[in-house]
Amino acid sequence: MDKTKQDIEYYLSDVKKLIGKNRYRIARNPNRLDNEDLFLTYVLDEAAAKNILLSLSVEDFSEVVQNRKPGYGHEWLYIFGKTIRLLSRFGQDEREVSLYIKFNKIEDQYVIVISFHEQKHPMVYAFK
Repeated sequence: MDKTKQDIEYYLSDVKKLIGKNRYRIARNPNRLDNEDLFLTYVLDEAAAKNILLSLSVEDFSEVVQNRKPGYGHEWLYIFGKTIRLLSRFGQDEREVSLYIKFNKIEDQYVIVISFHEQKHPMVYAFK
């Protein structure tokens, strides 16, 4: 699905409003162990994760994909990447961590952050 820079700015603005109102959640369940691993590997709490989400910009946008989960094919998932500095939970070193962030805005009411973990593959950014 082709999106313009303006489309992403508008979508991201709506997402940030919902996140600012705490109308979001990061999936942290047995199906999303990569998300949980990020919080276990680095000194990262919900407040810091929220700040990362609120710091996303149009330049962090990668692509929009259709949800492949059965029964959810009508949903579109937005994928972003962000490189941040995080402190290792089991050491003293801070390092640059490239994140893979995928979320879905549900009926303009709620945001589900499906993926919030380290990138496994290099990403291509639409507007960088």
